[in-house]
Amino acid sequence: MKNLQITLSVLLLSLWSVALIAQQPAVPGGRNGQMNIGHFYGKVVDEKGKGVGYATVELYGMKFDSLSKAMKKTLITGQITEDNGDFSLEKLPVMGEFTLKVSFLGYADVERKVSFGGARPSRRADGQADMSAMAAKFDQDLGNIVLETQSTTLNEVLVKGEAGSLTLALDKKVFRVDKNAVAAGGTAEDALRNVPSLGVDLDGNVTLRNSSPQIFIDGRPSTLTLEQIPADAIESVEVITNPSARYDASGGQAGIVNIVLKKERRIGYNGNIRLGADSRGGFQGGADINAREGKFNAFLNANLNSRKGISEGETDRSNLFGQVPTDIFQRTDSDNSRLFANLRGGLDWFIDNRNTLTASGSFTKGRFNNDDILGIRTDSLYSSGTTFSESVRNSSNERGFNNTGAALLYKHNFPKNRKELTADVNFNRSSSKSTGDFNTQFITSGFESLERQENSGASNFLTIQTDYVDPISDRIKLELGARAAIRRNTNNSDNFVFDPDINQWVLIPNFADRYKFDDQVYDAYGSFSHQFPKWGYMLGLRAESSQYTGNLETVDSTFTNDYPLSLFPSVFVTRKLNEEDNIQLSYTRRINRPNFFQLMPFTDFSDSLNLQRGNPDLLPEFTNSLELSYQNFFSKSHNILISAYYKQSTDLITRYQFTEFDPGINQEIVVNTYANSNKSEAYGVEFTLRNNFKDKIELTTNVNVYNSLVDASNVEAGLINEQFSWFIKENVSIKLPAAFTFQISGEYQSRTALSAGGGGGRFGGGGGGGHWGGPTNTAQGYTIPVWHVDVAIRKDLFKRKATLTLNVSDVFRSRRTGSYAESQYFIQDSWRIRDPQTVRLNFSYRFGKMDTSLFKRKNTNMNSEGMDMMQ
Repeated sequence: MKNLQITLSVLLLSLWSVALIAQQPAVPGGRNGQMNIGHFYGKVVDEKGKGVGYATVELYGMKFDSLSKAMKKTLITGQITEDNGDFSLEKLPVMGEFTLKVSFLGYADVERKVSFGGARPSRRADGQADMSAMAAKFDQDLGNIVLETQSTTLNEVLVKGEAGSLTLALDKKVFRVDKNAVAAGGTAEDALRNVPSLGVDLDGNVTLRNSSPQIFIDGRPSTLTLEQIPADAIESVEVITNPSARYDASGGQAGIVNIVLKKERRIGYNGNIRLGADSRGGFQGGADINAREGKFNAFLNANLNSRKGISEGETDRSNLFGQVPTDIFQRTDSDNSRLFANLRGGLDWFIDNRNTLTASGSFTKGRFNNDDILGIRTDSLYSSGTTFSESVRNSSNERGFNNTGAALLYKHNFPKNRKELTADVNFNRSSSKSTGDFNTQFITSGFESLERQENSGASNFLTIQTDYVDPISDRIKLELGARAAIRRNTNNSDNFVFDPDINQWVLIPNFADRYKFDDQVYDAYGSFSHQFPKWGYMLGLRAESSQYTGNLETVDSTFTNDYPLSLFPSVFVTRKLNEEDNIQLSYTRRINRPNFFQLMPFTDFSDSLNLQRGNPDLLPEFTNSLELSYQNFFSKSHNILISAYYKQSTDLITRYQFTEFDPGINQEIVVNTYANSNKSEAYGVEFTLRNNFKDKIELTTNVNVYNSLVDASNVEAGLINEQFSWFIKENVSIKLPAAFTFQISGEYQSRTALSAGGGGGRFGGGGGGGHWGGPTNTAQGYTIPVWHVDVAIRKDLFKRKATLTLNVSDVFRSRRTGSYAESQYFIQDSWRIRDPQTVRLNFSYRFGKMDTSLFKRKNTNMNSEGMDMMQ
């Protein structure tokens, strides 16, 4: 993938420029009176003779180091090859011998000794210097330089280097979002929908192998939801299915999804400007700017996103409880608008060659509005006949939020290669305030009811972490680390009813909620790995101490769960069968702690047939995970990753429904909540296949076949749910003539027993990211099958400086999610669809220059050929 190749190459150029600035008088020639008239040129090709664009070409010479009093190898100049592999190095010193080095991602480095054959020109027959021959000698064609595919070690697993939108390794997948046209102009929800192994529902809840993963942003937890992150701000997404002890143990049955945001460190300046609009009246715009010279690198990113959407859904329920059975049909039509702005910036200070300090901050502000029309028909099934009643509820929900983040990171590189120490502090604070008005008109009786729900909340999240890596030898590595994570959440909720007699809202005391939640996790880990020629192993252990406390102020009640010490071992064994085949066996133990909304013991009434309530008595669930992976490289362009996995969990956090009597309306109601079930098991096989045909067509296929079982007989006698399911996702990218690229992404998810647990929650269906806990397990039903197709076409303009993208999401209006639930109390079918067939048009323009003297001009006489770089 060219963007990845360019990025890595430019990072190398950044190192050149720093070195050149620091060593201005170092190279031979120029200042020492030597003529800088030399010229080397040639072409970099692969094993098939095809030109390799964006390869790194460096030229080194010898110079006298005054400190060591000896000659020292010094970088003279360098550049990145053109699209066809050509390079040209000009204004070179003509004396001495040089070393030419060529490198490119996925290929072995090539080094070649080159020179201009001496300083003295040859003599003609008349004894005069042959200047034309000398000029020809100083203008040398180095011919074709052939790069050969190399093997590279990725996270203790030996795999062949590969360039593309998807990088597969035995322990993780890396998907480049900036190469995905389907997600352009969208949010992180749209970006993750196209990542192999991941599923994203209508509310932004993410599933990895049909369980809820831990989501990080730049390797750290965040209070941002996916809908608050623009897709254009994301560089890549890392999917780690079975994380080792060096990673946070949270995530339960699933692994970790790490969203890596864009950040440049190129010398000079570069940036990007984006504009877009969609067919529903939404718009988005943004800009990035990065500037670096010497010891400082500054970056700034700004985004403004306005989205308008529609959704509809139906629920059909047969109530089997109460004196009179009832059938209830509910139809919901919603309009929503979402506006948010995001600003992110920071400064890198390269204190010296071995120490870097980075300070960064972010601010996000947004507003979500939702208007719903909810029609309800209730049939009462008396033995003498059926009667019915109808009502219409109009609701309007407004929610505003702020999110502030700050981070301070320090990195120290030891003189020993790859030995490093890092430390960082991250702080996130989010606050929100929402108001929901509900106007219910009972058509049959003519009665009208007005209710209001007001919510406010805040969340503080502090993480302090340090990591140490020591490669004791070329084959042995030791890793150590420690972390503290402290979360503090508050939520206040008030419910009112309108009294027409006094013409004002009256607080309902029994429905006034005040809840605080504190969660503290302290952990440390150690990892030891040893590599042999054909195999290797990694042993790790993470120790965590955790405590969370909830305080329900309205009734003066406190809930506490304390785990003084929990151990999470991990074992990884890898085996290199040959140059193309690798296998890995891994075991890990993980934990899934209940989140704030799963614990909060308040009832959310935004959906009258699906009341939501947390359970403050929930315990964490513990999961043992075993995975066997096999990877094969058929060739440079084709490879496959096959993983068989087994997961066993205890105290599984399970979606559960029950009935209770509500004195306010003098009848029984059904409440959706959570409970710890006995156990669950899930096992399956996942296939990920990547094919590249002549660099024109790239196909990524992901198939997951699995069986799941939830045993909740401790919650309800005989409550066991087992389901066989399968999932397939296909991404296709086709390069067309005239710099066009066509992309199509499709996904199908069969019926599954491990379903998504709603979204929106207290905030009226907005936000995304699943306020009620995201994907959870259900012991009382299954989700209905769902499929969708997204397409996009992209055109590169102005010599790849600009891109125009047109994409359509949910082309066939098929992304309809739903569920079936059955218990002793009711039978229920429901479905929803949101924002089908949305068309987005986006334009982006990239600018920049690899200028080593950005802020002040210096007469360095250095070669700047090829330093202009457009991504």
